[in-house]
Amino acid sequence: MTLSEIPQGASRHAADGRAAADVATAAGALLLAHRTDQEEAGADPSDVRKAGDRLSHEYLVATLGRRFPGDAVLSEEGADDPARLGARRVWIVDPLDGTREFGEPGRTDWAVHVAVVEDGRLVAGAVAMPALGATFSTADTFAPPPPLPAVPRVVVSRTRRPEPVMAMAGALGAELIEMGSAGAKAMAVVRGEADIYAHTGGQYEWDSAAPVAVARAAGLHVSRVDGSAPHYNQENPWLPDLLICRPELADQALGVLGR
Repeated sequence: MTLSEIPQGASRHAADGRAAADVATAAGALLLAHRTDQEEAGADPSDVRKAGDRLSHEYLVATLGRRFPGDAVLSEEGADDPARLGARRVWIVDPLDGTREFGEPGRTDWAVHVAVVEDGRLVAGAVAMPALGATFSTADTFAPPPPLPAVPRVVVSRTRRPEPVMAMAGALGAELIEMGSAGAKAMAVVRGEADIYAHTGGQYEWDSAAPVAVARAAGLHVSRVDGSAPHYNQENPWLPDLLICRPELADQALGVLGR
């Protein structure tokens, strides 16, 4: 297919994916520099986290506003403007996903999420993992996944393990891998380091929009735990459950999670 034969929407959405990656990566660089400076100064971890959230939020909102002046923005750290519901394009961002891990020296399992919804459809996104020096976006070309291991690997929180997720892991005889942020968990599946990320403990749109966009681009199964598709830019941004996994494991996982 030549460039002139690429559908206009597909080309634009690829550009959105690259923009999301650029912006998320830049915000991540700011966060890394901030964490290093504050650790060297002996700052309180709580203050490091709060300032990091604010720093990344302000950068993302300002940069997206400058690059896409007609688009709305929904951010975890900003006041929700109902005008986004009438906007054709809405950027959904989590300036610092895994705030707890960000405040712990040396941890890498935190992320920056940037995604865009157009005409009610999630069309592009990126997840930056700054401490790993990596950003994953819908503009990437993903390699085929490795062979599925004999024992499935399920990423779980260090502190919150909802019963449905643990029941699913038990039913599959899975190995548990502890990890921090939602973005880090989802990207572990994208990277082939885990096979299932399931969440039933409550989230918002900014927690999952970018990870969902990237996981779909990578050819993974993505759904709510009842098998339905997640929807974004809703009046209430509460989106409490999610399943991202290797397609081969989807039916088994949903069979337990959907009970």
